[in-house]
Amino acid sequence: MKKKNKKVIIFDLDGVLINSKKNMEISWNKTRIKFNLKYNFNTYFKEIGKPFKDILVKIGVKEKFKEIEKNFRLESKKNFNKIKLYKNVIKTLNFLRLKKKITVGVFTSKDKLRTLIFLRKLKIKVDFVQCPQTGYKGKPYPDLLNKIIKERGLERKNCTYVGDTKIDLMSAKKAKINFILAKYGYKIGIKNYRHSINSITEIKNLIS
Repeated sequence: MKKKNKKVIIFDLDGVLINSKKNMEISWNKTRIKFNLKYNFNTYFKEIGKPFKDILVKIGVKEKFKEIEKNFRLESKKNFNKIKLYKNVIKTLNFLRLKKKITVGVFTSKDKLRTLIFLRKLKIKVDFVQCPQTGYKGKPYPDLLNKIIKERGLERKNCTYVGDTKIDLMSAKKAKINFILAKYGYKIGIKNYRHSINSITEIKNLIS
């Protein structure tokens, strides 16, 4: 089968494969205290899905972006045990990859180091991982999805992005690929979509 005809399902990470809200809350609150930031976790959480610096700018932080992000990442790694896999993630990904021969990837706004650490520790196996990269705009821009499509020689009609926020939907639409809403996730800025799943296992019913 030629690559351009192969089906590809790309998953967001947080709110789709893993529930990391508690990890984020602890990490943000510790960082907020250290840098004397007035913005509470709910203010931060409403903006997730975007690259970390974009979130900081959006909520009103004006300086020390690198220091704040470095501390947040450190706290996130320290509190890894607060991250939980959504039910049946491993089973479903294995079904897609091994039985249906679908290429499965992850596209996330989380930095590459933490993403790879979390995937390894949680034993999540995928065919490729795309994280923020210098020279490419992050979500909601389609740059990184376009990068995946171009580098892998894919047809857009055969690509699907599974996300849980309006930012994810915007990225998929701008890249002109299919989108599935993970309604069991965070659903930030979006509550319903014509193609939705209430658990990751339901994706089996939509892949055709």
